[in-house]
Amino acid sequence: MDTYLHAIATVVPDTVYLQAEAGERMKRQYSEDRKLERLVHRIYSQSGIEKRYSVVKDFVLGGAEGPFYDPTNHIIKMPSTKVRNEIYTEEAKKLFVCAAQKVLRGSAFEAKDITHVITVSCTGFFAPGPDFYVVKALGLSATTHRYHLAFCEADPDAVVLVVSLELCSLHLQRSNEIDTILAASVFADGGAAVIVSSREPEGAALRADTFATAITPTGEEDMAWTVGDTGFDIVLSTYVPDILESNIASTVDSLLAQASLCKSDITHWAVHPGGRAILDKVRDGLSLDEAQLEVPRAVLRDYGNMSSATVMFVLKELLEQANENEKIYAMAFGPGLTVESGLFTKV
Repeated sequence: MDTYLHAIATVVPDTVYLQAEAGERMKRQYSEDRKLERLVHRIYSQSGIEKRYSVVKDFVLGGAEGPFYDPTNHIIKMPSTKVRNEIYTEEAKKLFVCAAQKVLRGSAFEAKDITHVITVSCTGFFAPGPDFYVVKALGLSATTHRYHLAFCEADPDAVVLVVSLELCSLHLQRSNEIDTILAASVFADGGAAVIVSSREPEGAALRADTFATAITPTGEEDMAWTVGDTGFDIVLSTYVPDILESNIASTVDSLLAQASLCKSDITHWAVHPGGRAILDKVRDGLSLDEAQLEVPRAVLRDYGNMSSATVMFVLKELLEQANENEKIYAMAFGPGLTVESGLFTKV
């Protein structure tokens, strides 16, 4: 029995920052170290990002001092993990519900059809969790199955609402470490929701054909998150793109072999735009044409890296742009390094 992604919706916070302005503000933190100042300028100016959205309003020009920024002295502050998570709790409740309501409005389904709710997030915590608030706000059945997990097991009668939301900007750090500076230059906030079901689609949809996961031989220390006293300590090593380039071809070939396909059968590549260098190296590792990464590049440019939600922004665009029967290869990357892949067909 086939399973379909029937509708995809995306949401972002109201506050948006131009990348050029963010780079100038970050450079001020290193004004006494010309080497780091030049490095920050290069990282931000060559990021491939034009703007990013954030729940943190402190950096709006002319704004009052907040927990993250002192505008008088131009200093990035380091609020505690407690303060950051309190903001996460307040903002995530609203954005999870917003994404869920938006995807339901744009679909052929009604609230009474939803049997399962799955929520995905790795940038904050609260209980009862976002699944609880989605069920209440949408008026779903009190018996709706709720999970705060990142997987879904197919059920012929299930109509599954999956909502992913990441508020990465809440973990902004002031540091001289290159990995931390790099992370601050790409991460942003955003969410996406999708309705998954085996029901025959009434409109355009993506059929989920097959999935695969792989762990690269190296990279365990190159992408990782730990909880620190002042937010999450994020490691995003400069080696990540090279690790992906060395391993991506074998991962892709394995999944294509399962589906009896070859690379030439794939029309669209929904690559997680974790950064400009990541897209560059995936392109090189798979010998793709630059045009095949047009949508991931555009998502990176307009939104930055929103962790788990980002690939759904890419898939939403491809759901709207792809022609019927075209194949889409989606891939996302996580700590480990792990490569999660999915093969879809536009129907």
